[in-house]
Amino acid sequence: MATVVSRTGSGEATYLLFVRHGTTPTTGKVLPGRAPGLHLSDAGRAEAREVGTRLGVLGRVQALYSSPMERALETAEEIARFVGLPVEIEPGLIECDFGAWTGAGLAAMRNRRVWQAMLRHPAGFRFPGGESFVEVQARALAAVERLTARHPGQVVVAVSHADPIKVALASVLGSPLDLFQRIVVGPCSTSVVAYGDHSPRVLALNSYCDPALVGVPAKTANRRGARSGPPGAVGSRQGARRAGGGTRATGPGPSA
Repeated sequence: MATVVSRTGSGEATYLLFVRHGTTPTTGKVLPGRAPGLHLSDAGRAEAREVGTRLGVLGRVQALYSSPMERALETAEEIARFVGLPVEIEPGLIECDFGAWTGAGLAAMRNRRVWQAMLRHPAGFRFPGGESFVEVQARALAAVERLTARHPGQVVVAVSHADPIKVALASVLGSPLDLFQRIVVGPCSTSVVAYGDHSPRVLALNSYCDPALVGVPAKTANRRGARSGPPGAVGSRQGARRAGGGTRATGPGPSA
């Protein structure tokens, strides 16, 4: 299994913060895949503002990338307001191509034998007319390689989707691809990997805490303004729940 090692030559790690997009009207209900026109719900926008608040407080985010899908871009655009950076598109962060399964209802799919076969051996599975998980992992890791090479020693945010993030994390953890669905990545969660001159280090998985608490560098002066941000920012996960959102872990299998 390939694992990305960022060779900065400076001894400083590149911190890659994987953020899953916020909740949409179909989250946990269907497999939207790459179908266009799916946008964040009001709850999803509140989640994106909340994660933007936490990332903005760091004062150290130096690049912000996103999948080209609308729901990811909208999440990244909310984050951009807090970190003061433009959103750059990274095609390798795009959602898995579910092929003929695009738009399928999750409740119905989970009762099918082919779904169970996919869960048993995802490393050998290809979505009809779409991608295999091996291909998803290869392009996700290629994207990681590009971002870490482009930003040595910096803090980089990458907004993507559940499965691309999970297969990238599985590689870092040395987990077989057949076990990657054991990793949970909720809407607007942050998973942090430090890529250095040696083996990468996982600092956080499916986290909703301040990234500085897990070791992401922060400017000390900014720690005093931990809940500052543009008007309308939601300052806590509890606030996001009041807005109708909150974390939502889907069942085993591809996440909507």
